[in-house]
Amino acid sequence: MRPTMKDVASAAGVALKTVSRVVNGEPGVNPGTAERVREAIERLGYSRNESARVLRRGRTSTVGLVIEDVADPFYSVLGRAVEDVTTAHGCLLLSGSSGEDPARERELIRTFCARRVDGLIVVPAGEDHSFLRPELDAGTPAVFVDRPPGPGLDVDTVLCDNAAGARLATRHLLAHGHRRIAFLGDRPSIFTASRRLHGYRAALGRLFDERLVAMRAPTPEGVRADLERMLALDDPPTALFTGNGRLTMTALRALRTREDGRRMALVGFDDFELADLLRPGVTVVAQDPTSMGGLAAELLFRRLAGDGGPAEHLRLPVRVIPRGSGELPP
Repeated sequence: MRPTMKDVASAAGVALKTVSRVVNGEPGVNPGTAERVREAIERLGYSRNESARVLRRGRTSTVGLVIEDVADPFYSVLGRAVEDVTTAHGCLLLSGSSGEDPARERELIRTFCARRVDGLIVVPAGEDHSFLRPELDAGTPAVFVDRPPGPGLDVDTVLCDNAAGARLATRHLLAHGHRRIAFLGDRPSIFTASRRLHGYRAALGRLFDERLVAMRAPTPEGVRADLERMLALDDPPTALFTGNGRLTMTALRALRTREDGRRMALVGFDDFELADLLRPGVTVVAQDPTSMGGLAAELLFRRLAGDGGPAEHLRLPVRVIPRGSGELPP
């Protein structure tokens, strides 16, 4: 038979309220008494009945996280930061990957809400989040991270300055003498991809050439075909700006297998592991997924603590890390 809090109180020789205070981490218990209660808990194998606790408090002490892909290094770091903050607040994190599928995103969010999570942190895949309105109106807070929600939903958001980062990358290549700079981006429907294209185009001004732009889901075949097309032009690019970490790594593989051995200067958006160990090292525009995830989680817990102020829209800065690839001359 499962031991109860009453059994712990009897074993420790204390009042039931004392056991409750120790179990819930409340102050006001003599350290010696608290230690005696913990020893009784350990000896009896007592564990708190979370279902009863939920009914009393009206909360489940869980948070739902929807990201693009848990296998993506950027989102795994962001997710870990969210988990660290969630754990520090005594809660459990439930997470799932949308795979850039709006229907999957809706399914995950609705599943989390059906399980009565206390709040949501979402990297959105779709552009319509009106389905979230009933949950928000019912008091379930949500924070959007990396990308904003669709129109009509004013909630807390934590983004990086995508357009500014793309301008920095492009200007860095311009400063090293390049005038023909190609851009490989993800699908234009993705908020971050479109903002990075915007920054790239703004930095080039009159030098912009649509033939040097390719935007689609990153695959080895697609990247290789796009580079071959651009390099076959009469005035081919001498430099390349890649719009995310997966595109950077895919482009590096494609360029290293070219038979003519042609080298291109390269700046990638997003840092990645071992980028500094390649020869030359890969110059990147680095954002901070740890700060993004941590800030999003802290914002959520502020809302859960009763902060009813207007929605906050945070935009984090980025920086260029020169390592060699972006400094190659034309």
